[in-house]
Amino acid sequence: MHSKPLAAALAAALATTCLALPHSAFAGTASSADDTQAIATQLKAMQAEIDALKTQNTALQSRLDALAAKQPAAKSTPSKTVAETTVASDATPSQVAAQPAKPAATHWDTSTAHTKDTGITLGGAVRFQYTNGSYNHAINRRHGDMQFDIFRLDLHGKVHGILLDAQWRWFTYMSAVQHAWIGYDFNPHSQLQVGLTRIPFGNQPYDSHSYFFSSNYYLGLEDTYGMGAQYIHHTDRWNIQAAFFKNDATGSVGASSDRINSYSYDVVGVRQPGESIYAAPSQPAGAVDTAALRVARIFDLGDKTQVTLGASGMYGGIASPTRRLGQHKAYALSANVKHGRWNFQAQAAHYAYDTTDHAPALVVGAYAFYDTIAARANSYTANVAYHLPIEWGPFTGIDFYNDYSLVNNKSGHLPDTFMNVLGMGLSAGDLYTYFDFVTGRNQPFIGGSMAGDGKVEHRFNINFGFYF
Repeated sequence: MHSKPLAAALAAALATTCLALPHSAFAGTASSADDTQAIATQLKAMQAEIDALKTQNTALQSRLDALAAKQPAAKSTPSKTVAETTVASDATPSQVAAQPAKPAATHWDTSTAHTKDTGITLGGAVRFQYTNGSYNHAINRRHGDMQFDIFRLDLHGKVHGILLDAQWRWFTYMSAVQHAWIGYDFNPHSQLQVGLTRIPFGNQPYDSHSYFFSSNYYLGLEDTYGMGAQYIHHTDRWNIQAAFFKNDATGSVGASSDRINSYSYDVVGVRQPGESIYAAPSQPAGAVDTAALRVARIFDLGDKTQVTLGASGMYGGIASPTRRLGQHKAYALSANVKHGRWNFQAQAAHYAYDTTDHAPALVVGAYAFYDTIAARANSYTANVAYHLPIEWGPFTGIDFYNDYSLVNNKSGHLPDTFMNVLGMGLSAGDLYTYFDFVTGRNQPFIGGSMAGDGKVEHRFNINFGFYF
């Protein structure tokens, strides 16, 4: 019962009682003891009526609550309108600057898995950057360049129990789909993804903190995507990912003439003797029928420390448009330690592309250009980061980090590659800005190539993006 009916009942009772009082009670003069006694009796009767009304109101409210409890709950219908969502992470090199690896939630979060339909949400990002580097004398003379980096759109949600997750990226020189898959949650811990999905390998989701990833990204071993299916099982203690990829992100070998218009670094050919390390391959090739498995164990060491130890492996074939050319494999051991505001990452990996002609180098393609990698090599990473919450105008946090990569024991006696990125990321609402100072040798986007023999180069890069 609402308060208004009760107030009306009390007012009516008060009015009736007041009208019955003698006139002298309102005149303020009690002419006799009898009049005083009459007033007291009538006031007591009025109080009794008020108490009775309160008792009736309480009983009536109890009946209403009991009836409401028996009514079925109203069905909720998920809105199908496109809603905005804040994207907490990003990753993408461009032709002039490589992919960022800001820490973020993975595509699948068990806190929201196996819940009701959410509808489809729309998000994205717009990014720009400033670049200056020792490897480009023209840019040095201009004291650096400002460039448009990327416009990005994200789709994410669940409709009729089916998940959708996709991301499209547009650069001034190309456009590419980073990932696009449909999925299903069997329960809160198990999910199936089918389509263009991330290859489960090494530290997840990234083996780095900076805008430039680690050197593994340029070998196709970090944040790389393939066409196939993936099963994920995640609990408080275990994360198991098993996948099969029919081919890489651009489709079958020979199906597209623009296989270099790709977000992922994929093998697109076998490098023949005498070819330039940046030339289109005379022998097209690609990875096919690749099986991948990643198993990680999560340890909680107190309230502030969590350690994730992982082992990854993948094995598949190499094919030309007309025949098989060999096989490829890779495996890694990884560690990711979170301690309060600190994060430590380490990984050791080995990969090998064994072709029938024992080629020492292969052609990779991404971001609208060709490059060359050793057919076999080892890679190592060691990263550290610290998050500092702040309250300074619109700024809410600073991430300080140092990421180190080394690629050695390359086939064909190719020189080692190393890259060190010292930087910080600054958060201000939906704006995130990377400040990176990069030192590297034989590292793409720092004036080198994984198959080069160059000198140590430096690059200073500021990339700022608004995520919506």
